[in-house]
Amino acid sequence: MTVAASTDELKALAERASEELADATAEQALRWAVEQFGDDLIVASNMQDAVLIDLATKVKSDVDVLFLETGYHFAETIGTRDAVATVYPDITIVNAMPEQSVAEQDAEYGPKLHDRDPNLCCHLRKVVPLRNTLANYSCWVTGVRRVDAPTRANTPIVTWDDRNGLVKVNPIAAWTDDEFNNYIDEHGILQNPLVSEGYPSIGCAPCTAKVAPGADPRSGRWAGQSKTECGLHG
Repeated sequence: MTVAASTDELKALAERASEELADATAEQALRWAVEQFGDDLIVASNMQDAVLIDLATKVKSDVDVLFLETGYHFAETIGTRDAVATVYPDITIVNAMPEQSVAEQDAEYGPKLHDRDPNLCCHLRKVVPLRNTLANYSCWVTGVRRVDAPTRANTPIVTWDDRNGLVKVNPIAAWTDDEFNNYIDEHGILQNPLVSEGYPSIGCAPCTAKVAPGADPRSGRWAGQSKTECGLHG
């Protein structure tokens, strides 16, 4: 597969791979992605941990890593991003920036848009920057897992991302929480310090709260609102 592949060709490739790699391991899925796309892929990370980055760099050490720099991150998240860049020196972190700074957005829409219209805030600071960045690639790799939320229960290993117009690979979609945590422990993977402080699902600081013991890990995201997804994956 080449960078010049048409949308129809990429879509057909994704549809075939969806069947052929339905039961693939994370390594098999990543090797397939690298073999097909080489430098024309990017690995997404919210810097909650470096599990996906670690897996990807075992296949391609100089992979591009996408980070949505929303302007609202916890200091610990930015610190984790910087630590990841040190631990994996061959990667290139691509900071996807919104078209407006927080101050510019406040001036146009009013302060604390995330409280009044979180969907619009996510669209401006996550969805649009993601779309603009992914336009430079033919494949993106995400850490979405089926156990993350009911909305992700049917996540395939490989699929066609119609919204962004490229192939989407979810190598650890089938991983359980135990498998995920065991990988972190066994390989000494970097993890955002907020995880151990009661934040099992970390997003922007204004929209992320601690989670009660035993509660749904994503219950701390947009707490008190019906919103459950930022719009990146559905």
